[in-house]
Amino acid sequence: MIKYAITLLFSLSTLMAQNIDQTSKNVQVGDVFEIGKPEANKYKHINFPRANFIIKRGGIANYKSVEKNTVVVTSVKEKKDGSTEVKIKRKDGGRFFGSHTVVSVDFDEALQAGELQEK
Repeated sequence: MIKYAITLLFSLSTLMAQNIDQTSKNVQVGDVFEIGKPEANKYKHINFPRANFIIKRGGIANYKSVEKNTVVVTSVKEKKDGSTEVKIKRKDGGRFFGSHTVVSVDFDEALQAGELQEK
């Protein structure tokens, strides 16, 4: 009887752990977000290119111009370490800084830091 009780408790705890893990990563392709203001001068979890690469491709390296942009998730990928990486593009079809169409984001950290906000 004790074996059954221990097995039941173990299976319930495993199911609860899986449920908690799935609720934190429920982003899908097509979800809409808004880019928020970074804590520092640079975005840490949204992987925007460095200024010299933006300028080489003919863009203007003004990181304040991307604040309040509405973006759409184009792909979702789970890394080996368990974090979720998503690729985003602007909802209006424009380019970030006039040079880049798609940017990758470390999703969980960007949400916690306020760099991405649900719309």
